[in-house]
Amino acid sequence: MPGSISFFIRINCHDWLANISSFFFGWSLKLAMTMLRRAMAAFWLWLLLAVVASTAASGMKVPAIFVFGDSTADVGNNNYLPGSSARADFPHNGIDLPSGELRGRFSNGLIGVDFLAADLGFSRSPPSYLALIVANSSGGGEAMSNTTKKTMGVAASIRGANFASGGSGILDSTGATINMTKQIEYFSDLRDQMSARLGANRASTVLSKSIFLISAGANDVFDFFLQNTSLDANALQQFREAVVSTYDSHVKTLYNIGARKFAVIDVPMIGCCPYWRSRNPTGECLEPLNRLASKLNEGIRDLFGDLGSKMQGMNYSIGSSYELVSSLIEDPLSAGFTEVKKACCGGGRFNAEEGCTPSSSCCSDRGKFVFWDLLHPTQATSRLAGRAFYDGPARFVGPITFRQLAEA
Repeated sequence: MPGSISFFIRINCHDWLANISSFFFGWSLKLAMTMLRRAMAAFWLWLLLAVVASTAASGMKVPAIFVFGDSTADVGNNNYLPGSSARADFPHNGIDLPSGELRGRFSNGLIGVDFLAADLGFSRSPPSYLALIVANSSGGGEAMSNTTKKTMGVAASIRGANFASGGSGILDSTGATINMTKQIEYFSDLRDQMSARLGANRASTVLSKSIFLISAGANDVFDFFLQNTSLDANALQQFREAVVSTYDSHVKTLYNIGARKFAVIDVPMIGCCPYWRSRNPTGECLEPLNRLASKLNEGIRDLFGDLGSKMQGMNYSIGSSYELVSSLIEDPLSAGFTEVKKACCGGGRFNAEEGCTPSSSCCSDRGKFVFWDLLHPTQATSRLAGRAFYDGPARFVGPITFRQLAEA
């Protein structure tokens, strides 16, 4: 019996001590969580004030930049899409970037959004959204929750994020990468996190002063043209209406979740890309494709003109990559170019029947080429585009410049 009583007492004492420890541990955990929430609230308030203060101190003209679109604006999101061929995270892409820097731009170096960001006071484009999520989740392993990853992503992307994905279009049916609807969903998720941490009013203030850059439409034109080479008038009208209507929906969604300043880049003169020249027996620009791009650009201008007159507080600027490429083809020498037809990196006719790969031929005088690969511009061309859209003449940007948009 004594042994049984002793055992009973030991067991019950252990349970009693466990209950007491659990009580104090639970109380301590609640206190710690309360203190953590207060600390995080203070951190987010400090971060917002720091953003506002440093924006003014550093010469940044807007609090943040958020980028949407296709390969003309992608800085590496597609690196994180398993099995996707629409990637540029291998040589010779990025050959003129600093050694060891992550590739992902469809260029020999920087792209237009990098130069526009620099004009706005940033070092270059904000990082790709998926890179932020992956980088901030790598240290926590499987134990890190999605909420924690997203919260860390908010802290890292307080200056903005780039959601653009090579191969995507305005229509969600275009391409097989991150479509525009998904890009906006990513931003909406980020916006919710910002509101939760900064407060709805503070987050709205930051977003209303930020730039929302959209560079899309070329892939929609490619897909339509490949399926409708005769360019039937009715099919053309239906295509234009579908793209403009979808663009309208995307802009309104962004507006409803906080966007007010839209920096838009139109569809380039894609019929003059090396790829399309290589498919034309004459080697000249494919004018039906250029006309299709031009018609779509007219619809985009009309759309933004209409939205700008109806949506309170909305401002916009449209940079014309179509006119920029046209001007370089008309007079390349005055801009320092000597080659407007061939791609710098690729293979075959016009160096454009193959994409740019590690085994491709690659030119050494990259600053003299308008086109980097079969479809995309060189860093030199992108630098000119950034300059023209930021504060250039009316031929290249309107109804106001990107600089005036930032100041609006």
